Amino acid sequence: MFEGIAPLLTDPAAWAALITLVIMEVVLGIDNLIFISILSNKLPPEHRQRTRRIGIGLALFMRLGLLATIGWIIGLTVPVFDLGLSGAGWETSFSWRDLILIAGGLFLVWKATKEIHHTVDTTPSTELLEKNKKDVVINNVGAAIFQIILLDLVFSIDSILTAVGMTDHVPIMMVAVVFAVLCMLLAADPLANFIEKNPTVVMLALGFLLMIGT
Repeated sequence: MFEGIAPLLTDPAAWAALITLVIMEVVLGIDNLIFISILSNKLPPEHRQRTRRIGIGLALFMRLGLLATIGWIIGLTVPVFDLGLSGAGWETSFSWRDLILIAGGLFLVWKATKEIHHTVDTTPSTELLEKNKKDVVINNVGAAIFQIILLDLVFSIDSILTAVGMTDHVPIMMVAVVFAVLCMLLAADPLANFIEKNPTVVMLALGFLLMIGT
């Protein structure tokens, strides 16, 4: 996997690919970071920073783990079934990547919708979105980390497939992923604090997550 690293150090094309991929990975990590920030802010203050670091650390390990199984990741883009419909610029064949992203998108829409509902209406309700207050005000670190893991997996698969489409060199992908996750780690606390102090930004962030999910 790491053969031929030395030639890459003197290859301008490799450096260009690395810079481009780093920028792309940072951009793709924004929605992941926003989700982690909003979710961790629901925890007691003493658990927030630790939860954010665990979530971001898991994102790094998932991305590196997926890179180690690059052949399997590429296989996720192979269609697994087809509804037999097609048209101008669209078709109904689905790969495992499509199914994972659809499931992740639905989860993101569900979670963002719940948070928006709770933000605009804090009164008790018997509606579906308010049946269980523990789903709205998370006071269990384990529950928060579990939800972060679910979204980390979806975002990681999307991130790695994007990297595979931009370069064939695994070392470049790994460096880009590590750098992007380090940026997430540095930005996590300031972003979470900013979101907490600005309720309007919370709504904008949730709207952004809702858009990403759809």
